[in-house]
Amino acid sequence: MSDDRMTDIEIKLARQEDLVDTLNQMVYQQQKKIGELEALCAALARHLKALAGAASDASGDVAGAHDRPPHY
Repeated sequence: MSDDRMTDIEIKLARQEDLVDTLNQMVYQQQKKIGELEALCAALARHLKALAGAASDASGDVAGAHDRPPHY
């Protein structure tokens, strides 16, 4: 193999290794963010469920909490 061809292959390999490292870092950051968003979503779901429970307790009628208002 000629030296120029070997140099070109080494340059391409170095660039690909850098690209793989960059993509791995991006995947890691995205996975971390997904975990944070899943935790936030679960917390919001629990909060919403607690609010719905409190609203139904305050109204005294669970089924009536979602009925149409009397003016309909």
